Amino acid sequence: MENMQRENFYQQIIELFENAKKNLSTAVNVTMVYSYYEAGRMIVEEEQQGKERAEYGKYILRELSERLTRTLGRGFSYDNLKLMRKFYLVYSKDSIGETAFPQSEKLPVTKEGRKFYLSWSHYIVLMRISNVEERHFYEIEAYRNGWSKGELARQYGSSLYERLALSRNKEEVMRLAIEGQPIENPKDIFKDPYVLEFTGLPELVTYSETELENKIIDNLQKFLLELGRGFTFVGRQVRFTFEEEHFRVDLVFYNRLLRCFVLFDLKIGQLKHQDIGQMQMYVNYYDRKVKLDDENPTVGIIICKDKKDAIVEMTLPKDNNQIFASQYQTVLPSKEELRMLLNEKDIE
Repeated sequence: MENMQRENFYQQIIELFENAKKNLSTAVNVTMVYSYYEAGRMIVEEEQQGKERAEYGKYILRELSERLTRTLGRGFSYDNLKLMRKFYLVYSKDSIGETAFPQSEKLPVTKEGRKFYLSWSHYIVLMRISNVEERHFYEIEAYRNGWSKGELARQYGSSLYERLALSRNKEEVMRLAIEGQPIENPKDIFKDPYVLEFTGLPELVTYSETELENKIIDNLQKFLLELGRGFTFVGRQVRFTFEEEHFRVDLVFYNRLLRCFVLFDLKIGQLKHQDIGQMQMYVNYYDRKVKLDDENPTVGIIICKDKKDAIVEMTLPKDNNQIFASQYQTVLPSKEELRMLLNEKDIE
């Protein structure tokens, strides 16, 4: 009797994947995600019938792997089946609001009421994230921005969530987990630090500002990923003339969501008050001479290797919402250090 039940269990999962393959369409990845979730459910339920769960679980996974591989081919290794089991265990207890996703998408719903919007490879990355709020943020942003698995892994590796959370209060951090990253005002596009690990430059400053700029331009697509949503590239070393003097803005972008120009100035050393004054002049020029009447005020961001917050605060007006100074680093940040900073911030 027990053997018959087990045979029936194996056959049910084989049929599950055979049906999924028959229904291949443009939504193939999402279809397979639901199939993997259901397979994970069936595996867990079968394991719960075993008296010695650990050994019984290993046995049925190995046997199931062999049978699926014989019938359907590659993709059903023992390790992959363990991932499906983990997928169910994680997401059967995980609910996410749907307000951040388009309501027009008619997606299936699991018995627990969960919808899946991404491919299996995305969820393999997401399952590594134990913090639920952080995991929700990356799921929303990956869908909203169309991140590939590699881009999702890069954003997680660069601690995007922690970097955004450090500049927000508790209510705004919770909003990240519910809505993703809002783009409603200039502060929403600002990060501190900016992570430029894709340049391949050393952490110690042994390069010039021109070399840093060249590396950014060589990796413009990756820099746009670091900047976030809505950015389009306008130009580098964009020249304007004022009072018979020529000035050049290192990098000029336009943000379609904020409907404003965003100017970047690169400094490889310590930020000085003169640098802030220079950016203020750039922003004033664009506001008065370049932007259209129906566009929003220009934003200026100075990216530097070292800055003192006191100098920035003293140089800029209290109600400043146009000029920002941020540090950059050319290696991935330590998640542990950033999380410690977040914990300290919560205690304050």
